[in-house]
Amino acid sequence: QVQLVESGGGLVQAGGSLRLSCAASGMILGFNVMGWYRQAPGKQRELVATIQGANNTNYADSVKGRFTISKDNAKTTVYLQMNSLKPEDTAVYYCHYRDYTMYWGQGTQVTVSS
Repeated sequence: QVQLVESGGGLVQAGGSLRLSCAASGMILGFNVMGWYRQAPGKQRELVATIQGANNTNYADSVKGRFTISKDNAKTTVYLQMNSLKPEDTAVYYCHYRDYTMYWGQGTQVTVSS
């Protein structure tokens, strides 16, 4: 079992920044993929960014150049630095962990006002 605890969401004006954190605990396997997905009202959940290992990253086109995903040295906490936020980034952001099984965090609200 893996537990994911997210933090860092909130309300910010357009052009501002937020940093999300997701701490994983439990049976962490070394080949895992961690990342962030988001779901806006009335829309499907979509990938934002993923990271495998120290720096094998993948981003949605809509966030490239604005968001950065990273991990701490212990590789159990993943961060999402979000800069130049836009109102269309407003969504519930979910931390995701995958090895042989997928796990999801509880979600954290990010609201960007125009």
